[in-house]
Amino acid sequence: MDYNKTINLLKTEFPMRAGLPKREPEMLKRWEAEDVYHELLKKNEGKPLFNLHDGPPFSNGSIHMGTAMNKAIKDIITRSYAMRGYYTPYIPGWDNHGMPIESAIIKQNKLDHKAMSIPEFRSACHDFAAHYVDVQRDAFKRMGVVGDWDHPYLTMDPGFEAEEVKVFGEMYKKGYIYKGSKPVYWCPHDETALAEAEIEYRDDPCTTVYVKFPLCDDQGKLSAYDKSKVFFLIWTTTIWTLPGNLAIAMHPEESYALVKVPSGEIFILAEALTEKVMGIGGYDRYEILETHPGAFYENMLARHPFMDKTSQLILADYVTMDSGTGCVHTAPGFGADDYNSCLKYNIEVIVPVDDQGKHTDYAGKYAGMSTGESNPVILADMKANGSLFASEEIVHSYPHCWRCQTPIIFRVTPQWFCSVDSFKDEACAAADEVRWVPKWGIDRMKSMIRERADWCISRQRRWGLPIPVVYCQDCGKPVVTDETIEAISKLFGAEGSNAWFAKEAEEILPAGFACPHCGGKSGFEKETDTLDGWFDSGSTHYAAMKRDQGFWPATMYMEGLDQYRGWFQSSLLTAVGAFGKGAPFKECVTHGWTVDGEGKAMHKSAGNGMDPAEIIEKYGADLLRLWAANTDYHADVRCSHEIFEQLRQNYLKFRNTARYCLGNLDGFDPNGLVKPEEMLELDRWAVTRLNGLMEKCFAAYDEYEFLVVTHAVNDFCVVDMSNFYLDVIKDRLYCDEKDGLSRRSAQTALYLILDTMTRIMAPILCFTCDEIWQAMAHRQGDDGRNVLFNDMHKHFEAYALDEESMARWAAVEDLRDLVNSALEAARSEKRIGKSLEAAVVVTVPEDNAWMASAPDLADWLIVSQVTVKTGGEPAVEVARAEGGKCERCWKILPAVGSDAEHPTLCPRCAAAVRKLPQF
Repeated sequence: MDYNKTINLLKTEFPMRAGLPKREPEMLKRWEAEDVYHELLKKNEGKPLFNLHDGPPFSNGSIHMGTAMNKAIKDIITRSYAMRGYYTPYIPGWDNHGMPIESAIIKQNKLDHKAMSIPEFRSACHDFAAHYVDVQRDAFKRMGVVGDWDHPYLTMDPGFEAEEVKVFGEMYKKGYIYKGSKPVYWCPHDETALAEAEIEYRDDPCTTVYVKFPLCDDQGKLSAYDKSKVFFLIWTTTIWTLPGNLAIAMHPEESYALVKVPSGEIFILAEALTEKVMGIGGYDRYEILETHPGAFYENMLARHPFMDKTSQLILADYVTMDSGTGCVHTAPGFGADDYNSCLKYNIEVIVPVDDQGKHTDYAGKYAGMSTGESNPVILADMKANGSLFASEEIVHSYPHCWRCQTPIIFRVTPQWFCSVDSFKDEACAAADEVRWVPKWGIDRMKSMIRERADWCISRQRRWGLPIPVVYCQDCGKPVVTDETIEAISKLFGAEGSNAWFAKEAEEILPAGFACPHCGGKSGFEKETDTLDGWFDSGSTHYAAMKRDQGFWPATMYMEGLDQYRGWFQSSLLTAVGAFGKGAPFKECVTHGWTVDGEGKAMHKSAGNGMDPAEIIEKYGADLLRLWAANTDYHADVRCSHEIFEQLRQNYLKFRNTARYCLGNLDGFDPNGLVKPEEMLELDRWAVTRLNGLMEKCFAAYDEYEFLVVTHAVNDFCVVDMSNFYLDVIKDRLYCDEKDGLSRRSAQTALYLILDTMTRIMAPILCFTCDEIWQAMAHRQGDDGRNVLFNDMHKHFEAYALDEESMARWAAVEDLRDLVNSALEAARSEKRIGKSLEAAVVVTVPEDNAWMASAPDLADWLIVSQVTVKTGGEPAVEVARAEGGKCERCWKILPAVGSDAEHPTLCPRCAAAVRKLPQF
């Protein structure tokens, strides 16, 4: 008789090979046909709300690893809440305006935007942005992200623009928005102002110079010295700003020395920096003639080193003694501190650089040169006229435009500003009410708000929301009223913001509208600047979420670390500034950057970039999702093919564990689970360990620590299941009576394990877990359509063992490790082959004397025979088992042959075979 045919072998159609790249698209078609998103909302309607408001990516290109990670984590969060009893609407959004789109379309489509009319260019930008909305939407859907993809919010939609105008109007009405001339970040390449969030710092080489400014008016305080030989010594890293110098700032209380060198020249600089500066200048011998506090020099005048003008000596508390000379070169047209200090002293503000970053006529011989071109020329001139004290080549951190990657300049220009100073206390108080993940997020956000005085909200761009302001032609004042805001909002809602450029102001304003300042009706001019893109995205909580979904605030905002100065902050400021209701989010979660396997930034030019589409084509979207979850994403996240290969091994461990369970559950009815009181204790041990896994994973989901989830599940599969439980119960599953209690007990545990693990991992491995769900039987009350439609399980308390029982099983595990080591040694000595060829004698402490009466101890150790000695140190002796080898289960037992009908079987196997229908 062929007893192999009587064994309960694995039986499942669930494939061992995942084949995710081919399998996932077919699953997506089914999900789309089933309308999974709306069905999920129907199923959870009436449950507590969890709303993750989508931070809108720019629709200016295909997705990259950063955006892929972002969307994967968001989907994991949303799915995890949906499967824990929450109503989870998710509306994806896109940021469509601004320089990112302008730069991309000019580069890709090679447009001569300056030769196009504004409406033509804006229409081209609209079509370009709409195209990449479709491209990115398809990519996110391929990743398995569940959302209302047919109804996203777009910042270029007329309805959105109409609501954003209202946000501007509310902030203007409260006095938070104003127009003024101040130093701003300026990109000469793109000819526009930039916000702080649009700045990236990079290390740049530069020539730093120490420059001599001759004293020309000492206020009668230094008459003992020949003024022609006395110089104030300044230091700067931006040579091109020297034509704009109008003052020299000193700290009022720091000590400044008159330092004489062998040539007879006398230099005035901070006493604390004298030794360092003299060394740089090549002087090892010098004499300090006298010292005075900085206030002593106030209002003295120095001659400019190469232009016909003077520089006033002023006082400023921001002057430090950690670098330079303590005499700070001050050009009010190029810096915030410089600007404010010169205003205090009524010094005229001059901006000798134009929109393109070229020197104006004010700069004399340097007129027409770009800032970069003028640097070496000015340096050479100072060397020639003797005003250069010293120079050094250094590398310093300098701001660059985030989009075109070129160095920016600081430049005073007329702009529209939001006065953060006016409500920063309220903004910080709102931030205090938010849950920040990681916790240090609150400190970063509040420090950024505290340090910010103004937010420059105007841009010199064509593709953006027009600033809804008109100017009276009679008095020249800007006009913003409830009437004008309502009229402009209605116009944009009906026709879109292109109407601003297609119509005259009189066509936009109410009929007969008069200037509220002077009563004039001669006409109005429209503002030509557009709003900062961060104002667009910062208004999404009102213009999209509240308008489209009807609730406010969001449960969560979740984006990258850079959004503390970007979207998080702009959203907080618009919410508090316009509506005074606090933060637009209850929780704020952040993730880090994506970098290559060595921790370096990824760039196409460096050849270390990775494309999400290529990853999905090779490994499948589930591996991309597992990568996003399987790391501490709050820090920088590494990605490489080596990392994905390692992840594939972890994935296969989970998949194969599920397949093992499925194969042993063929024909099992989950509606007939073995009762807790009938379940074997080993199986209850497995369910108790499962309870521990649930507890750990639920806590991790609460803290958004998906790394803990993936590691806990992997450890459970490897340590608890593969290395112990599944190994031990294999004999019972394969050889015990098919429908007997012992086998159904194991199957009950396996079903609970499979069902629970599948639900736990479903937010992360959404495709694989639904594939498992389709392959398994379900209990009454479960929704078999999709695993997502089912809640994660609570603890199976009725099956749980107490702590004392679990301690006994921990002792069994320890003994098993000891026995396995002894078996391996015997195997290497060729005394045995497989473990079932062994009989072992184990010595255990008195505390474990109960093992001597445990009838299944040999099965737990996977040997044929075991003898237990108590007392003494733990020890194992290995010998060859005596008796016959059961043809069916391969155990070697003296009782093999005792059954006359089945003489080659052990009694257990003989009994099982006799109950089979064919026998």
